[in-house]
Amino acid sequence: MKIAIGCDHIVTDIKMNIVTYLKNLGHEVIDHGTYDFHRTHYPIYGTLAAQSVVNKEADYGIVLCGTGVGISVSANKVPGARVALVRDATSARLARTEYDCNVIAVGGKVTGYDLIINIIETFLSTEYEATPEKDKLIEEMNNTLKAEDVHYDNDMFKSYLTKWDNGEYTD
Repeated sequence: MKIAIGCDHIVTDIKMNIVTYLKNLGHEVIDHGTYDFHRTHYPIYGTLAAQSVVNKEADYGIVLCGTGVGISVSANKVPGARVALVRDATSARLARTEYDCNVIAVGGKVTGYDLIINIIETFLSTEYEATPEKDKLIEEMNNTLKAEDVHYDNDMFKSYLTKWDNGEYTD
């Protein structure tokens, strides 16, 4: 499996350990950096990793920063990237089964290394469980417009609220 990875300078050491771990498992890793502890900007590395996945250069992506928040937001700006910020194996599993996420983001300073490895293993070993409804939602996610193209009105959530009121959303 090919995995793209990117991080900021705060978690370079963690990323390097993950790269070694993945290679030892036989995965090919596209390491977009960063490679040292000099201050960088995570949007660059999150975007590069997500683009590798969307462009089919990698099967999945892993992005890391201190909390995972900034790099996940950045990576999610790449059309076709479905990035989940995860802090546990259950979220990693659901990111795959329910949303067919192709990139995970993890906070290297707020999540322990062993848990990060567990999250990655879970994410990479879990298959998407397709249904027509999920496929439609993913298609909608993939076709989301840019913020400047969206015009909000008071009724934009009406159809969803009606479905909620009618009990059509279940857990």
